Amino acid sequence: MAEALANQIGDGRVQAFSAGTHPLGKISFDTRAVLGEKGITLQGYWSKGLEEVPVSDMDVVVEMGYGVKCKLPAEFKGRLIKWQIPDPFLLDREYFRDVRDLIESEVRRLLAELEVQDSKLGNLNSKAEGGNSEVEGGSSAGKS
Repeated sequence: MAEALANQIGDGRVQAFSAGTHPLGKISFDTRAVLGEKGITLQGYWSKGLEEVPVSDMDVVVEMGYGVKCKLPAEFKGRLIKWQIPDPFLLDREYFRDVRDLIESEVRRLLAELEVQDSKLGNLNSKAEGGNSEVEGGSSAGKS
């Protein structure tokens, strides 16, 4: 859910990936249904493991929830964020909606924070004399 929500809300400003430590191997019908209620289709998305996404290249990695620990590669230099998102697997549709809404809220908050940081970096870049600034703007998101 997080990948699809972040990519839709980010509207091209970010590239989000979602991967699990123990991927199910398929996207559940309930996940498809509750995202569909928000107008999000999952065409082109699939259940994937951490080894299938470019973790080392990410600016932000989000550990989604309770007891989830992702082993990050040594070359990862980004920021690790920990959310407490419950896993709705095997629960009812209403619980999936609650989890979807919680993820959406966290994604919106994170994207707003990244935009503020990016605008501050952009201001620093525009004030740098002679192009000698080592500060670079831009951010990619989520990767939950």
